[in-house]
Amino acid sequence: MNQEAMMREPAWRKTGKTPDYRFSLANERTFLAWIRTSLALLAGAVAIDQLAPNIAPQPVRIVLCVVLSMIGAGLATLAYRRWAQMEAAMRNDQALPFSRVMLLMTIVVAVAAFTFAVLILVAR
Repeated sequence: MNQEAMMREPAWRKTGKTPDYRFSLANERTFLAWIRTSLALLAGAVAIDQLAPNIAPQPVRIVLCVVLSMIGAGLATLAYRRWAQMEAAMRNDQALPFSRVMLLMTIVVAVAAFTFAVLILVAR
């Protein structure tokens, strides 16, 4: 598959009308915030693995790092999907789609924070 075929414009961009650029830019900023969150999860996984070897036994650390990495990868994928859904909805004058991802991410971050707090207290 050549590069041009991979980077072709999605079909939904040829539907409806172009939304106000301010809304498209706001949607892009939201996408970038999701990508930053994904990168933060990946950085946290690397930091736990490389900088905190005594925080938990190695198998526990490996599981935590893999889980954080997988969640980061999933969030990056969902960020693009959600950005595209929002753009398509705006182009076609439809209601913006609902997503449970924000609730899920809130729960994941809260559980991770609690887990790390317990591990830090136990490691001392």
